[in-house]
Amino acid sequence: METEKKYGAIAIETNELTAWPNPAPERHYLVSMDVPEFTCVCPQSGYPDFATIKIRYQPRERIVELKALKLYINAYRDVAISHEAVTNRILDDLVALLDPRWMRVTGDFNVRGNIKTVVRAEHGERA
Repeated sequence: METEKKYGAIAIETNELTAWPNPAPERHYLVSMDVPEFTCVCPQSGYPDFATIKIRYQPRERIVELKALKLYINAYRDVAISHEAVTNRILDDLVALLDPRWMRVTGDFNVRGNIKTVVRAEHGERA
């Protein structure tokens, strides 16, 4: 029996990161976002990995649209990817979209197998 996809699953599948104009491009200010319910899948075991993704950036001309960011992040829930790869991919995708002055993405992963992993990836110089 086929089940119809829910609107949320469709929104996640068709997500596209989008940006808006920065309302204060002349000012150096910090944008901080935390995503406490991030999930992806371990590429070796297939077990789920849980993390808090922390995004910090100083915008230039564009800022990220938050609903699009939420859907983009949720699209990782079934992706088999390492902690290091996903943290760097999120940084690369956001830098390509926003061209920020500075950005840091931190993947703070829950303990698994008695090991706590925190991955930090940065772009640019913070003012």
